[in-house]
Amino acid sequence: MSEAYEKLQNCLKCIREKTDFRPEMALILGSGLGDYAESIDIRAEVSYHDIEGFPVSTVPGHKGRFVFGYVKQVPVIVMQGRVHYYEGYAMEDVVLPTRLMGMLGAKKLLVTNAAGGINFDFAPGDFMLITDHISTMVPNPLLGANLGELGPRFPDMSEVYSRRMGTIVKAEAEKLGISLKEGVYLQLTGPSYETPAEIRMFRNLGADAVGMSTVCETIAARHMGMEICGISCITNLAAGMSVKALNHAEVQETADRVAKQFKELVTAVVGQI
Repeated sequence: MSEAYEKLQNCLKCIREKTDFRPEMALILGSGLGDYAESIDIRAEVSYHDIEGFPVSTVPGHKGRFVFGYVKQVPVIVMQGRVHYYEGYAMEDVVLPTRLMGMLGAKKLLVTNAAGGINFDFAPGDFMLITDHISTMVPNPLLGANLGELGPRFPDMSEVYSRRMGTIVKAEAEKLGISLKEGVYLQLTGPSYETPAEIRMFRNLGADAVGMSTVCETIAARHMGMEICGISCITNLAAGMSVKALNHAEVQETADRVAKQFKELVTAVVGQI
C-alpha cells in the first residue's frame, strides 16, 4: 500500500469512527455558499481538525468540516471549506478531500467556485456552467505513482464534466429564471491575481473564466470514475477588463449577493441528478 493511499485509509477510518453515513453525491462549496451546508437535513458533522492528517483551509470564508445529510432525500456529503494549492499544501493533499468523499461512497460530484470572468459577455454575478477546463497551469494531481486502488494510470478526460448533468443544470436554471452562461474554466496556482497580459493570453487559449481551484479536484474525481458537474459564480471581471483593482473583498461581496440564487440552483440540481 502506498503512503498516499495509506493516508487516505487513515482519514477514512477517522470519519467512520464518527459516522457510518453513506453519501451518494458530494458537494464542494466555493465562496458565497459556505453556509449552504447548514440548510440541509444534517445527520452528522466531522471537523477537518478531527481527521488525522487532513489539510485545513486557511482562507477567510471557508469553514472546515464535512457535513452529512439529505438534500431533497438525496444523501450527500458537503465539503464546507476547501483547501487550495496556494496555501502551501502538496497537490495530493489538495485533492485528498475529493478522493475521500469518493471513498466514502459518493459517485457524483457537484463542485462550485468563485471565478474571474475572461469572456467579454460575462458580468459579475453571472453563473457559468463549466463545460471543460484547462489544466496545464497547475501540477497534475495524478503525478507520481498511480493509486491503482482509485483508478487507472492514464484516465480519459474527454468528458470531465458530464453532459447529462449539464443538461439538468441548464433545465433547472431555466425553471428558476436564472441566466446561465457556459464556458471553459482555467485554474491557476494563485494566490496573486493575473496580469492583463496573462488574461489576454488565457482568452486566446479559449478560457472563459479563471480561478484558483476546481480543476485539480475534478481530475482526481474523474480518475476515480465520479460523474461531475461544475458551476462558477463570476464574481469579478479579470485584470485589464475594468479600471478597478482586484481584491478578495469584491469577490466575497459578489458571491454573497447572489448566494440565494446559487443555493436555490444547487438544491434543484441535486434533487434531479
